[in-house]
Amino acid sequence: MAVKYLDPRNDVVFKRIFGQHKNILRSFLNAMLPLADDGQIDSLEYLTPEQTPEIPALKSTIVDVRCTDQQGRQFIVEMQMNWTNMFLQRVLFNASKAYVTQLERGQDYKLLKPVFGLAMLDAEFDNETPEFYHDYQMVCTSGQPEKVIEGLRLIFIELPKFKAQQRAVYKPLRQAWLRFMKEVGESKDEVAQENAMRELGREAPEIQQAMELARESAYSKEQLEAYDRYWDAVSTERTLITGKVQEARTAALAEGKAEGLVEGLELALKKMTGAGISEAEAKKILGME
Repeated sequence: MAVKYLDPRNDVVFKRIFGQHKNILRSFLNAMLPLADDGQIDSLEYLTPEQTPEIPALKSTIVDVRCTDQQGRQFIVEMQMNWTNMFLQRVLFNASKAYVTQLERGQDYKLLKPVFGLAMLDAEFDNETPEFYHDYQMVCTSGQPEKVIEGLRLIFIELPKFKAQQRAVYKPLRQAWLRFMKEVGESKDEVAQENAMRELGREAPEIQQAMELARESAYSKEQLEAYDRYWDAVSTERTLITGKVQEARTAALAEGKAEGLVEGLELALKKMTGAGISEAEAKKILGME
């Protein structure tokens, strides 16, 4: 009889896998983050999540796991089901707050350690490129991009863009974890999914352990009810966001008619980005691309 797996993008499953098993989180971070070979995480400890700002439209889709490694570096891991520009600001806020609160009053700045923010997205936010892996850091823009100010580094991964033909580009362990996050719980063919999970499990014992933790049979009735409630909340939020996008588009275009075509489109673009829609998505909706 085929084993049924739950989706690791769900809050209940994500926290159980990555928020309670340090060895699994270590493997995941080493695979996902752009760490040098001599900068790999050897050990880590969980940190209590700090109070973070709420986003009214995204109340139920944010998962937050924080930890520090043997070098004192901090890592903030988030799983986000829906996207607005406000989420980008939230990730930046959390990483910046983690960076500046490292020191007590009077301590030397040389004690500061880097902070990495890793955001796994079950949504697309950059429609101008097929790339799904986005690595942001502070670089010199005056012709010397190799000069970097260390401290904050933000990684955004758009899971919907991860395709089979792109797998060969990345190291095997990263490919395997990306497939785990994208494919577990997604397929309706339980036999095919179990075969795929066996294949992934051969890449690392931590992935095999994560698969065991994603088995439906490992969850109580109450946990499974919470699992379903989470998907209901995600569906509701997606409906609300879609409605707000359509409202912003309709209102902006209606107001822009009196301004002329070019001016009207620019006004519509301004209003839609002001409503939290990314510029790339707003241009696509308005037909400006």
